[in-house]
Amino acid sequence: MEPASTLAWIGIGGNLGDARATVETAIARLAALPQTQLLRSSSLYRTAPVDASGDDYVNAVALVSTTLPALDLLHALQAIELQHGRERPYRNAPRTLDLDVLMYGEARIADQELTVPHPRMAQRAFVLAPLLEIDENAVIPGVGAARPLMDAITDQPIRRI
Repeated sequence: MEPASTLAWIGIGGNLGDARATVETAIARLAALPQTQLLRSSSLYRTAPVDASGDDYVNAVALVSTTLPALDLLHALQAIELQHGRERPYRNAPRTLDLDVLMYGEARIADQELTVPHPRMAQRAFVLAPLLEIDENAVIPGVGAARPLMDAITDQPIRRI
């Protein structure tokens, strides 16, 4: 019997090097992950850093269907980050590529390696705008509908590119 497939939302971003090309390549690499099918990806968005420094970020969100367990998916995403030269010198450092498991089905996970839903996604326009682009009725487990959350964020400019 095959393992059940889970819908997972992946946040994608970067602000070092050719961030646009890196985000586009990352989306293609998500489509190539084993046991995973890319269902949709948002447009690319440009945003100023939030709680971080450096150049503007290029962000997107992708929806995948996967039979990978949540931690295996996280590890696969971290491998893609490393292939793009991701370093973690300090919290919220500028980065070539950042891939986050935003939501993993209806799961609520809180352990040392992974927290889903992503703990700050409900406060970030760079997550909510692309999420709502590909699912206007998105609901964050344990939080609620994403639309009113986005409507409440007026101090984070975001531009589709």
